[in-house]
Amino acid sequence: MKRLADALNTLAAAELLLLGVPCDDASSFMKGSAEGPAAIRAAIRSPSSNLWTELGVDLGAEGILADLGDIDFPEAEDPICRIEKAVDQMLEYPAVPIFLGGDHSMTFPIIKGFSKHYDRLTILHFDAHPDLYDLLDGDRYSHACSFARIMENDFAYRLVQVGIRTMTGHQREQVERFGIETIEMRDMDLAFIDFLTSPLYISFDMDALDPAFAPGVSHHEPGGLSTRQVIDMIHAVKARLVGADIVELNPGRDPAGVTAMVAAKILKEIMGVAVMQRKKAPTPLSK
Repeated sequence: MKRLADALNTLAAAELLLLGVPCDDASSFMKGSAEGPAAIRAAIRSPSSNLWTELGVDLGAEGILADLGDIDFPEAEDPICRIEKAVDQMLEYPAVPIFLGGDHSMTFPIIKGFSKHYDRLTILHFDAHPDLYDLLDGDRYSHACSFARIMENDFAYRLVQVGIRTMTGHQREQVERFGIETIEMRDMDLAFIDFLTSPLYISFDMDALDPAFAPGVSHHEPGGLSTRQVIDMIHAVKARLVGADIVELNPGRDPAGVTAMVAAKILKEIMGVAVMQRKKAPTPLSK
């Protein structure tokens, strides 16, 4: 972790910290999301667009965004521990950390790290799938089990899930067990945004979007959100944003790069909201 620590010390004045988490070992159906961080970075830096957000934040301005590169995964160290340690280091600084995946298994150690720094953390989880299996294919740490692990360990105070459209009977039982607030696509109502509480972490799985908008994912699930719906929801967030991740982009299924550009757009708008909130309320949120 020395390389990450050196980078953090050099870039401590930034408003936002970006870290890639190129892992897909826990993917249940198809590998490829480990290439996600590189694809999102290429898209956000593409000369076909720019670094201004729709709400008027210039992410390219000096002191706004510090990119720490990708976390490395030595064979001798458990990936879960590796990610958690990186989060602990990043949260020693006032900047808002943003993580690029990778599969959704990474959100468990990220939130485990956040739980040591923030009480009563709310997670806003965009996904086609609730990721609440107690066990999948013999793996308790599968990308389909992340939020079961988070909630059973009390790492979050609230979990609000949006875009769900693949709920099994077992996962409905898990929703009841953990008191999760699930907004399925068939019941979509945006009123929930006004009732989100601080501190807030956004976890965005790219398959929350309909495949028409994001074909470059491993699990195509029709009937999802539009890119415009997602951006409008992000812009409406008033709860204080303390971190976010974007996961499950699979560049191997995205030959035209459309999904990577959508991921970059969502990333920009999340980061823009975080910067605007910090400008309005520069005093750090109580932990």
